[in-house]
Amino acid sequence: MESLAPTAFTPGTTYLNTASTGLLPLDAVTAMHEAALSAASGLHLDLFADVEASRAAFARIAGVSVSRVAAGASVAVYTGLIATSLPEGAEVLVAEGDFSSLVNPFFVRADLKVRTAPLESLAEAVRPGTALVAVSAVQSADGRLADLSSIRDAARAHGARTLVDASQSAGWLPMTATQDDYTVAVAFKWLTCPRGITFFVVPEDLGGLTPVFAGWVAGEEPWDSCYGPVTELAHSARRFDESPSLFSYAGARRSLALIEEIGPETIHAHNTALADRFRAGLARLGHEVVAAPGSAIVSAPGLGHRQPELGEAGVQLSDRAGNLRAAFHLYTTAADVDRALNVMEG
Repeated sequence: MESLAPTAFTPGTTYLNTASTGLLPLDAVTAMHEAALSAASGLHLDLFADVEASRAAFARIAGVSVSRVAAGASVAVYTGLIATSLPEGAEVLVAEGDFSSLVNPFFVRADLKVRTAPLESLAEAVRPGTALVAVSAVQSADGRLADLSSIRDAARAHGARTLVDASQSAGWLPMTATQDDYTVAVAFKWLTCPRGITFFVVPEDLGGLTPVFAGWVAGEEPWDSCYGPVTELAHSARRFDESPSLFSYAGARRSLALIEEIGPETIHAHNTALADRFRAGLARLGHEVVAAPGSAIVSAPGLGHRQPELGEAGVQLSDRAGNLRAAFHLYTTAADVDRALNVMEG
């Protein structure tokens, strides 16, 4: 198995760490360089056009209308926005050990009732009175996939909304964001975008959220909303935009175009085949892995301490919660997998 985009990326290592940060395509790097040069010369490019192109690309990848997509910079900001909107005493259900940016905004509101449950039994833990179920589609620490279908069914049965963090899935796991109330995802991992970009999907009715951090870019006519209160908020999810990191969006436009061109379905097949190859190799070496069938992330408990050793050998992985975590993406090859296994064996 070769890279799905051999001319788009130039990895300088055996890179198996996309779950931390994705590699940038060369086109994205070039676009950011050109944007920076334009700012240095005073001949500014229209980088806001890149924001809108990126928003539209993510909407297509997520399978939702562009009017449902806000463009910001942080998962925690958007989960905090939802947390702020909940009434006193509302119950929020989250998975044990889920990523902090997703769950912490609910815990810091002392007047909310936050419950945790194991990921595998999250659907069964939804009960009457649950207002929101928040869960990552793929767990950061070990790559386990949430049973989103069952969670959605349970939430609907009890009148709860769903919030899905797709940060570890968007770009390789085909998305069905139309089925959830809210979806949030950073773009610097599997979507191969620069840092500083997060997309937030809201319902068509905007989810009853108050845009408490709305600035001028949240206006229906942003350039007419620069002074005093914004008199007309955007009629779409753009009312939840944060002021954009424009240079990052110059690159993101190219990164997302590449993900669309190859297609998440093709990337999914490539990534999971490589992950299966790595799991089989670890088994041959006598190592156990966290059960996460169908995941592009492989985690081996108790081996996190080997991350520095592998890094020195030019194999980039992560140490997460004591796990040695490997992540396989469109630029990973079978040779990369085999080299990592050879280093571990040696």
